[in-house]
Amino acid sequence: MKFGKRLKQQIQETLPGWGDKFLSYKELKKLVKLISSYAPQMMSGSLEYGKAEAEFVYLLNNEIDKFNAFFMEQEEDFIIRHKELQQRIGRVINRWGPNGSQPSETDCKEELAKIRKDIVDFHGEMVLLVNYSNINYTGLAKILKKYDKRTGGLLRSPYIQKVLQQPFFTTDLISKLVKECESTIDSVFPPPCGVEKGLVLGSGVAGEGIFRNTVAALLTMQEIRKGSSTYGRFSLPPLNLTEQSDLIQSQSLQLNSPIAIP
Repeated sequence: MKFGKRLKQQIQETLPGWGDKFLSYKELKKLVKLISSYAPQMMSGSLEYGKAEAEFVYLLNNEIDKFNAFFMEQEEDFIIRHKELQQRIGRVINRWGPNGSQPSETDCKEELAKIRKDIVDFHGEMVLLVNYSNINYTGLAKILKKYDKRTGGLLRSPYIQKVLQQPFFTTDLISKLVKECESTIDSVFPPPCGVEKGLVLGSGVAGEGIFRNTVAALLTMQEIRKGSSTYGRFSLPPLNLTEQSDLIQSQSLQLNSPIAIP
């Protein structure tokens, strides 16, 4: 699938309000085509060539500013939500857990089930943000490659070095929160309230739309980060989806079951 179509599909499958935060790939592609149409008449280093390239870089910089503002806003929100979820779990266990102030297995299970759904949605949104970072970086690398190829410029290498330092490209914190979220599911929910060990992310409680979007994002990340004939030093490293594949498999069973998903 060509990148433009893949990006359009991702925009359609993302969360409400995220669509206009992605790379304006179509518009940038049109500009590259326009510049390349009169590039042969311009000498590299000439004033005209410099103006055309400056306009292209200006639009790229605006896109990066857009990515950074959105990404950092989401990241800050995720940090707060993660702390709130941990505090909610603590309050439930301290009140209704076996050693709590008002032990009640029924109340404990009910309240943790509510938190579980919120964790599933939270996990899905974070995966979508990592995908947002990946696909926008990939789009920038591809449009810069087109620019250099069609205009004879040498913009991609220095510009990508700038991109690698941008907040939207740095997903270490979000990836850490994703892992902590998964660890919470594995370690907190089986004890102390007797929730079955088989409880996993998305086991029949997640919003179907969010889960489908999350799976689509994971598969997209796997596709754009796998080695191929076009893989190069500006490509993202291959993605290990071992754990996520288990999630996809377990979720698919739920989504294909005749039981309605709330």
